[in-house]
Formats: sequence, C-alpha cells, structure tokens
Amino acid sequence: MKMWIFAVLAALAVGASAQCTCATMKWAMCEGPPCSCTLLIGNGTKQPIDCTALIPKCFLMKAEMYRARRGLSTRSIGGKQHETAIVDNDGIYDPECENDGKFKAKQCNNTDVCWCVNSAGVRRTDKGDQTLKCEKLVETYWVRLQLTHKEGPTNVNKDNLKAAIASELNSRYKLDSSLVKEIQYDPDARMIVVDVTKPKGERISDLSRMAYYMEKDVKALPLFTDQRTFNASVGGQTLMMEKIIVYYVDEEPSTMTMKHLTGGIIAVIVVVVLAVIAGLLAVFFFQKRQRKYKKTQQREMEQM
Repeated sequence: MKMWIFAVLAALAVGASAQCTCATMKWAMCEGPPCSCTLLIGNGTKQPIDCTALIPKCFLMKAEMYRARRGLSTRSIGGKQHETAIVDNDGIYDPECENDGKFKAKQCNNTDVCWCVNSAGVRRTDKGDQTLKCEKLVETYWVRLQLTHKEGPTNVNKDNLKAAIASELNSRYKLDSSLVKEIQYDPDARMIVVDVTKPKGERISDLSRMAYYMEKDVKALPLFTDQRTFNASVGGQTLMMEKIIVYYVDEEPSTMTMKHLTGGIIAVIVVVVLAVIAGLLAVFFFQKRQRKYKKTQQREMEQM
C-alpha cells in the first residue's frame, strides 16, 4: 500500500514538474510545485525570473554570453527617426545588471575598456578606460522598428496594418497599444516603420524588452518557449517579417564622436575631405594663372 501511494505521489510530482515551464524564456530551469524558474547567467549563478512578463534584456544578454562561452546555442545577429537616434552596432557583450534587471550605466565587458549605455544597454558615449564616469542611466523613451516583410500580400490597408501590429505587440510582448504612435508603410519596398514612444520621465514601460524579443523573433530564433515568430495578420493576409532594424532615441542626446566610427568609415571620410581640398587648390591655382595671364596680356597691349 505504501509503495502504491509513493508511486502515485511520484507520478503527480512528475506531472506537476512537466507543467512548470516558463513561457517567456526557453532557457529557463523550472521546479515545482510551487513553480519557480531561474535563468543561468554565469557559472553556478541562477537568476530568479518572472515568467509572467518579458525577461529584462540585461539578464538575457548575460545568459547569452554564458551560453556562448559554453558552446551552447544563442543567436545570430543582423530610417532613422531622429538625428540623435542610435543603433546597437556593438553586438552582444557581458553586461553588469542591477538586481531588478536594469543595466548599470557604466559597462566594461570584463575588460579595462568602458563606456556608458542607455536603459536599452546600447552604447551612447565614446569608449574610455576604467576612470570613465557615467553619472546616471539615461532612459530610452522612443524606439523605431523598421521592418521588411516577405513578398506575398498586396493592397494592405495602412489603418488596418497599424491596428494589427499594435494588437500583436500587445498580445505577444505585453506592450501598451497606446504607445504605438505611428506606422508608415511602403508597399513597393515592403517596408513597415513603427514608432513606439512613451512620455519622457515615464519609468514603468521598458521598451528595450519588447525591442529585444522582437529582434530575436525576426532575426534569429525566438526567446519564447513556443518558438512562434512575429507576424501580423491584416485583412486575412499574413505579413511574415524577414528584416528588422531598431533605432533608439534617449531622453538626452548621445555624446559619441567620430572616435566611435570604424577605421574603414574614417578612411572614406578622409579620402573625401582630401579630394575636396585638392579640388579647391586646383581651382585656386587655375584662377591665379588666369589672373597672371590677363595681367601679361594687359601689359603687352599697353606697350603696343
């Protein structure tokens, strides 16, 4: 009888454990009952996570770095709305996180080279050494999502498209639909531009989580357990996305200078500048010769 009871309890425990999963994080380790999940972000470091919401981007990046070092699967990475908008061109790094999952304002990637980031973890200053000062974490309040959908659907209504994308952002990423301010659509280029904006000073909505999950849905493999990719259904037609670029605008402009440009870009700029200078010098000397020629002609006329 005791063995039978033990077998039943064991079966119930296994069943409960199987039902204990994390919908918003496929790499989570869950135990229960009661169900609780953690994310491995370092050797033996388990970060408790809330699976009813999107996981903070800082924790996700730490988990990806840990998995990359272990040779485990991570990700494959691939219209500027404002002159101060910045793009995450630095790729993944091993960030320092606050206890609540926010990025620390100063990041060094376990090296002696440091930089300041915004609330999305994107570099917003030139790189420096360990003495670099980052006074505060600057908030990203505006995100532009530049999407390209695959060929197929035609005659897509712009208003219906905006409603469909706003609905999908809300249901999939728990984003308040009122934050979707504008959607532009170019059917010839198959390009959709979505502006997501929150009021300056608002600290409840974390736009970086939505943007990061969406990037993974389009560029690589989804972070969700269900592995469904992002798409929008408009008038019975399904728009499947194939490209995405995310632009970030902060409450304060970034302070990056030409030092953050790559050597190739700087070389191109230098060549262009030198070409302009050479052209100006050629014009100067040509005009000088012309003036000298005219003076010589004038003297010869006077002597005659």
